[in-house]
Amino acid sequence: MVDLHAHILPGVDDGSGSMGESLQMARLAAESGVRAMAVTPHCNIPDTFDNYDGEEFRKKFAAFQEEVKKEGIPLELFIGMEVYARDNLVELIRGRKLIPLNDGRYLLIEFPFNEDGDWMTFLLNVVLEKGYVPLVAHPERYYSVQADPGLAYAWVCMGCALQVNKGSILGSFGRKARQTATLLLEHELAACVASDAHHAEYRTPHMARVEEYLRQTFGESCVQLLLWGNPARILNGDRIILPEPRGFQRRW
Repeated sequence: MVDLHAHILPGVDDGSGSMGESLQMARLAAESGVRAMAVTPHCNIPDTFDNYDGEEFRKKFAAFQEEVKKEGIPLELFIGMEVYARDNLVELIRGRKLIPLNDGRYLLIEFPFNEDGDWMTFLLNVVLEKGYVPLVAHPERYYSVQADPGLAYAWVCMGCALQVNKGSILGSFGRKARQTATLLLEHELAACVASDAHHAEYRTPHMARVEEYLRQTFGESCVQLLLWGNPARILNGDRIILPEPRGFQRRW
């Protein structure tokens, strides 16, 4: 599997707190069948986490990459970040402060859970206009999408890609998040499923359970597309595949 969303870089955000925990997370991911992972710490959260592109950030990534190799963990790591979308987004893009996944064309974007839907759409258009493809992190957790999942369909039609969380599918974030995640999967709007892992004991990068759930519920083709094919395409900067995205006839 290829996991595009993990807070595994030690000591930089609310994810792993140490190199030891990060290595434990890497082992868990590899044991569950993950072979490649994007390292995506929070970026641009006001007064909390900056983590902008720069020499220091890339040194931290390279150091972790080296430790994983030393430990013999069969997990290939790729650089990235989870960008908190604010009104300074254009300034950050112009200043080359943001790191797309694998330094490519897909930018992992998150919003406040209570953000207005129109504002999210506006900012996603800004990212598209600047030449990047927004990979929207966990859209099923945003209240606007829960209230009107047609918003997610509109984003796909615009050219965005959607990343659904493992925890949402399995019910870790409540009924509404799970229900919305299921709708996105049923309507074939999700480009990929990722762990959004934060720790080794909870919200882990172990992906075997969600892999089996997807296989039993949606079939092997879904597993191959959302856990292997599309994530690999995103890392390579290639166009994702969506079988036949379908919109929604009504609001909930």
